[in-house]
Amino acid sequence: MLTKQQLKLFMIIDENLKKYGVCPSFEEMKNEIGLKSKSGIHRLIKSLEERGYIKQIHNKARALEILKYPPNLVEDDVSPVNDNVKMTTIPLYGKIAAGTPIAAIADTTETMDIPADMLGVGKFYALKVEGDSMIEAGIHSGDRVIIQETPNAENGTIVVALIDNEEVTLKYLYKKNGSIALKPANPNYETRIFSPERVKIQGKLAMLIRSY
Repeated sequence: MLTKQQLKLFMIIDENLKKYGVCPSFEEMKNEIGLKSKSGIHRLIKSLEERGYIKQIHNKARALEILKYPPNLVEDDVSPVNDNVKMTTIPLYGKIAAGTPIAAIADTTETMDIPADMLGVGKFYALKVEGDSMIEAGIHSGDRVIIQETPNAENGTIVVALIDNEEVTLKYLYKKNGSIALKPANPNYETRIFSPERVKIQGKLAMLIRSY
């Protein structure tokens, strides 16, 4: 889990990337966090990079890339979210597991409230994760994943894929030689190969939330 300062800096970077496509300057980050010197920002960025949450793009000014989201992103004890933050309500669907069509789990009255500035533009929904096929990507059984609705995604993206209009799964997406590969993040599971007409992309991973 991240400290309050690490989490706050992560959220500042993420918000700026979503809104402006560029990271804030070190001076801006320093002022937002309330530190006296930029050296503290350097240490926070290094700690986030060492934990695998961000990546610095070298030889390019103000260039950071988000690699994954912290599990304590919206926990009450560490999050800077407060009553003045605008919240967005998104539907919380059932468990994402083999043999469960999205259509079957989409009819639900459950919802989740997420800070609006964390989501960015688009439509989103949440799913409960069941199983360990994506455990090496940091996605554990019992986690809740926030999915951005989209029919397309780039290679290497974690997506919700509907197979044969019957089975839904959360896997890495790879397209090659006219086929679609759905790859797990666990060596105990095999990569599955399908023809394009058998697979429909129903969204891509935007955020992960874990309760302790």
